[in-house]
Amino acid sequence: MTARRRSIAAVLVSAVLLGGAGGYGIVAWAASQERRTGASTVQAVSTDIVATGDRIVFRNTASGDGYGLVASVPLADPAGERSVTTVACDRVYATTAAQMCLHIDRGIVTTFAATLRGADAAELRSWPLPGIPSRTRISANSHLVAMTAFVTGESYGTVAFSTQTTISTADGTDFGNLEDFALMVDGDRITAADRNIWGVTFASDDSTFYATAASAGRTWLVQGDLAARTLTAIRESAECPSLSPDGRHVAYKKVVAGTQPPIWSIAVLDLGTGVETLLPAPGNVDDQVEWLDDSTLLYGLARTDVVGDSDVWSISIDGVSEPRLFIPHAWSPSVVRT
Repeated sequence: MTARRRSIAAVLVSAVLLGGAGGYGIVAWAASQERRTGASTVQAVSTDIVATGDRIVFRNTASGDGYGLVASVPLADPAGERSVTTVACDRVYATTAAQMCLHIDRGIVTTFAATLRGADAAELRSWPLPGIPSRTRISANSHLVAMTAFVTGESYGTVAFSTQTTISTADGTDFGNLEDFALMVDGDRITAADRNIWGVTFASDDSTFYATAASAGRTWLVQGDLAARTLTAIRESAECPSLSPDGRHVAYKKVVAGTQPPIWSIAVLDLGTGVETLLPAPGNVDDQVEWLDDSTLLYGLARTDVVGDSDVWSISIDGVSEPRLFIPHAWSPSVVRT
């Protein structure tokens, strides 16, 4: 075995032991070092032209030179030819006006960063990250951006992990670390040092958002208020929320009872009635889901047979319909409607 292969193997072993969404970035990189010379398994065209029109933007995980690059397919034809850019991201999210890219920059010293690009792919702003990229979102009006990275540990399944989540405006106003917001649970303020906040999703105004809060082994779906700098728990046992376009439902991942290490499924909360529906999505869904429309979700699911590869699946929120493969060899989807 060559020194290069020994190094990659060591990284793979470490990443597999870490597991989870945070380990995914390392796994994907290590796998890509061995797979970039392979033949692509999907029809793709490389382009420096920014895709337009209704589309789904995602991280390409098909083997070949386009592995790990931002790609897109037409919303009307997700199984069609994908356009692959030259931008590498470990997590990506896009709207009509902006694209947020969390990336690992590998070199003599590995660094982590978040880059916001405009509709023309020109860089607008960049932020350093404290560790491995995890989650990112842009508000529907492209005014607010959120980013989450791991500070220590590389998995939501790890007992002692720590995250840093921040929200900023696209033009440069920072609201700071969400751990500095007042976290309220049942009327009491939680000030424990182990509290963590992650997985932001924005409402239609410029102040309300939802996120995950955790402390003492418990997690909550919280409603945030940027103006008041508060986080108020509205439901326990919910992680990585995603608000529907009509604002009526929040989807999130939820630990299946009794599983160790934790296995996540998808649940949907009706904000009006308080009714939660657990969806029949098999596998360990360690992702922040995206809404295809007001009744259908998209989510990434890692392949068990190929390290570093994944697919995007769709599922109805009716609680009965089975999921179906939506985009093969893809990760971190976002729906862009013009």
